[in-house]
Amino acid sequence: MHHVNANGANIPAIGLGTWTLMGEAATRLVAGAIQSGYRHVDTAAMYENEEAVGAGLRASGVPRDEIFLTTKVKPSEITDGDLQRSVEASLKRVQVDRVDLALIHWPSKTIPLAESIKALNEVKDRGLARHIGVSNFTVAMVDQAVALSLNPLACNQVEYHPFLNQDGVLAACRRHGMAVVSYCPLARGSELFSQPAVAAAAARHGKTPAQIVLRWHVQQEGVVAIPRSSNADRIAQNLRVFDFALEADEMAALSALRARQHRICDFEFSPAWDMV
Repeated sequence: MHHVNANGANIPAIGLGTWTLMGEAATRLVAGAIQSGYRHVDTAAMYENEEAVGAGLRASGVPRDEIFLTTKVKPSEITDGDLQRSVEASLKRVQVDRVDLALIHWPSKTIPLAESIKALNEVKDRGLARHIGVSNFTVAMVDQAVALSLNPLACNQVEYHPFLNQDGVLAACRRHGMAVVSYCPLARGSELFSQPAVAAAAARHGKTPAQIVLRWHVQQEGVVAIPRSSNADRIAQNLRVFDFALEADEMAALSALRARQHRICDFEFSPAWDMV
């Protein structure tokens, strides 16, 4: 497994996203993913599956300290006090002493960023999380958060795939030594997978379209991808992207698709501002 080092956080370059995975299915898929080689699992309070994810971690039989575990705090709970209590509640639900990475899931238009970053730092200082970071932050917000934080920030988790140009966010994170963690890295598949740039590379390398797109992610400096699937076979396939490399022309052809600026994974709870 390849890793991205981001301000001291050693993050496995492919992780398992768990958004929409629930209950026994989530437990089974998490356990199976870890048994197939995953060492990075991503959850969130908002996903309402932390108990199931924790059960999967335990069922896998792999020691807790070998798994890089991320959770995220709801934007409604990022005041000083609420944020710390949210992380404590997440730890109880997952049944772990600490997470490897705690993130602010979305910024808030009403809660001052300085207050949220102060609370996030206390989470790290108290040992509730080994590392801290943010999610869905604009370039300006990343700069502000870094300036406000006494501890280094490990990442900004954002929607990123070949249909969406995130060059500004990538540059900001690299400037601050942070990783970009890509959610919806496959743009939900079908339309992206049928693009000639993806199909041609898949045929050339004997790989699936998903493996080609995930390779595009991890071949970029400082980028981690957390694909989600409810299919155990596809979950296992998504990890097998470290035995080949895309050529420069293949990388460029996939990157050229970003002219579409097509956002796939906007959620009902996302703020009204443009996150690019």
